[in-house]
Amino acid sequence: MFHLNREVEDDWWEVEALYDLCFAPGREALSSYRLRDGIAPLSALSHVARDSDGILAGAIRYWPVLVGATPALLLGPIGVHPTRQGEGLGGYLIRESLAVAPPLGWSRVMLVGDEPYYKRFGFRYLSDVHMPPPTNPNRVLGMALEPGAWDGVIGKVTGINC
Repeated sequence: MFHLNREVEDDWWEVEALYDLCFAPGREALSSYRLRDGIAPLSALSHVARDSDGILAGAIRYWPVLVGATPALLLGPIGVHPTRQGEGLGGYLIRESLAVAPPLGWSRVMLVGDEPYYKRFGFRYLSDVHMPPPTNPNRVLGMALEPGAWDGVIGKVTGINC
């Protein structure tokens, strides 16, 4: 059983330590991190999952971006503690946090990741959306949170402050 809560300021360093554990060294050199420089994650969508003892098991963050001139969410990072992987927690974090996005006015979300994993949630390859290099363009995925939300949306991805 996990308790899902919005990430608060006191969670920051614990979440960062989880991401350090889950991802390769140098994760902050990735182009998606350049889009986040100086921008706070969206607090209404960024969540932590804790077990019944209060131990951090997973976390997910979202950031505002523009695709061309169109606002979108950038999902990531999402991390699940290695001892909790395989329990469905990653999927739970994605589904529960994205359920909050449409009522807040968000209609599209994107990420950089493996399509075989993320397609189960509805993410598909975005051929006309261009992340800063050196991102592999085949890993740029998006999901419409309302029908047609990605129709006609093309261009370079840039970070924004909300």
